[in-house]
Amino acid sequence: MYQRILFALCILLYCSRGNAQVRMNRDSLMQLLPAAKDDSTKVLLLINIGQQFEDQNPALAKFYYQSAGALSRKINYTLGVIKFIANYTYVLNGEGAYDSSLQLNLESVALSRKINDSGYIAKTLFNTGTSYNFKNDYERAVAFYTEAQAIFKKEGNEAIEAEANEILQVLYFNMHQNAKGIECGKKAIAYARKNGDSILLSQALMNLGVNLSAASFDSEALQQFKESMQIGKRIGNDRVVMTALLNIGDNYLQRGEYAAMKDCFIQSLHYAKQMNSDIDKMLSYKGLAFYYFSIKDYTRAKQYGDSSLALTQQNHYRDDEAKLYTFFSNLAYAQQDMRLGEQFARRSRLLADSLLNESIAHKTQEMETKLETRIKQNKIDELESAKKVQQLTIERKNIFNGVLIGTAILMLLMGLLLFRNFRQKQKLQQQRINELETEKKLTATEAVLKGEEQERTRLAKDLHDSLGGMLSGIKYSMNSMKGNLILTPETAQAFERSMDMLDSSIKEMRRVAHNMMPEALVKFGLDTALKDFCNDINQSGALKVTYQSIGVSNTAIDQTAAITIYRIVQELINNTMKHAAAKSAIVQVSKTNGQISVTVEDDGKGFDPVILQSAKGIGWTNIQSRIDFLKGTLDVQSAPGKGTSVHIELNA
Repeated sequence: MYQRILFALCILLYCSRGNAQVRMNRDSLMQLLPAAKDDSTKVLLLINIGQQFEDQNPALAKFYYQSAGALSRKINYTLGVIKFIANYTYVLNGEGAYDSSLQLNLESVALSRKINDSGYIAKTLFNTGTSYNFKNDYERAVAFYTEAQAIFKKEGNEAIEAEANEILQVLYFNMHQNAKGIECGKKAIAYARKNGDSILLSQALMNLGVNLSAASFDSEALQQFKESMQIGKRIGNDRVVMTALLNIGDNYLQRGEYAAMKDCFIQSLHYAKQMNSDIDKMLSYKGLAFYYFSIKDYTRAKQYGDSSLALTQQNHYRDDEAKLYTFFSNLAYAQQDMRLGEQFARRSRLLADSLLNESIAHKTQEMETKLETRIKQNKIDELESAKKVQQLTIERKNIFNGVLIGTAILMLLMGLLLFRNFRQKQKLQQQRINELETEKKLTATEAVLKGEEQERTRLAKDLHDSLGGMLSGIKYSMNSMKGNLILTPETAQAFERSMDMLDSSIKEMRRVAHNMMPEALVKFGLDTALKDFCNDINQSGALKVTYQSIGVSNTAIDQTAAITIYRIVQELINNTMKHAAAKSAIVQVSKTNGQISVTVEDDGKGFDPVILQSAKGIGWTNIQSRIDFLKGTLDVQSAPGKGTSVHIELNA
């Protein structure tokens, strides 16, 4: 689940478009055009005509705006160029042409600074910030909005300043800077309360709640969502009410108040159906699926999960689709269908990897587009420069300058190539050094682990063969002596106690020898050894351990790897018994495509995984060393009061 944000970016474009002529009847405006002279009045007329076609015929609107821009440049009407850009980029943004819109808005900022008009500087800064926001470049968007906001504040325009704070709190949320987002949101709310702006207030409260929730202030976030919902009901804004219900339901889910979340998602689903909003229907179905999962009504949980999944696939909400696959994986595991659970988990991983690859490809394409644009602009600049030089100098000087420029470029390219070659060599050398250091560490770790196992084997053999034999011999001798001695009742009782203590010593010695090197691990393999280990823990009564294996029982595993995995599981279960105060635990081992996955989960008191970064205990150090030895990965998921899950993936 995730929180829902309410956006309000439409005010930005309105700011820069507010100085156009008052809109008139389209036919009346068209009648004025043929008689208009090529001056500033005609520029404003063309812009006003373009505004009449924005919603119904964007292509025609662009034609009139371009005509206004061309005329403004022809007559050197700078203000006309700024107004042309403000209106033309509005259409470009609607078409998704954000790169073109950004370039024009940057030009309008430069023109506004040139004429030194603070009002237009602020408005063009706002529009440029909007372009960066559409391109998900939040840091630059914040920089432009903040500069514009300072100008509006200086001029005493509190309304725009407040709306800017509202936009900034959304941007800071997207940048995961929730403290700054909360600060901006509170300023927007203060203005809205003071001036009775219910629309801005409902919106700012909602987004403040989202920032608070992201910062783990769940109780305060819930208050904002509820107040926003009440305002939405009062002003008849169903969108606000529905979004608030989704956020409240998610808040209850995060707090574990499952009974309260049910009604929220039922009501949000009702609103979503009325508004025919697929994304909100999908979120409502997902919330209800989580609710029924929480009360172990797996049939209904699957029904609502299927409804949510169908909408994600229908509308290509691929990020939500990946999250739903994880939900279905957990649902299958809860129903003890391990194969289905693994299938859904694999789907989730594959889709998540695909999304990541697409994101990387998109960013790469964006960088290539920027580079191409820069190259084209450089070529245009070079051509214009050459044209000016040609008009001012003789042909011989042009040739000389061309040779000079070519030589400089060649030298620069040679310098860049040499520098690149030098950096590449440095990089390769450092990479080789790192590889040697890693190889050295792995060799040392291998030697330590093998030495440790050899010492364990020797001690186990000595205990079993030597000390075990001696104790058994003592027991046999004492049993023989008993038949030849005349003992008083007290002495006989003491003799029997001694025999019992001797039996206990033999059993304890055998247990210690078994822990040092289990015979089942050597004779029958990893799967049997882990099964015996878990059974021994269960029989001891210290912890209820459930063991599950997939694709391990009939698979040959290298003995060194098997011993290492056995020691890792042994250490994790020992940690659970010592520190977790858990009642039950699950040990799951699976092998697919040459990779072994080990998962150990418990229902104990949990802890903050951050403390592992500074942990100095031998246990975690040994675990990490063994995982590094097998070139594996470790993932620890835990929180106070929520148990612990340790997932390890190894190449074996």
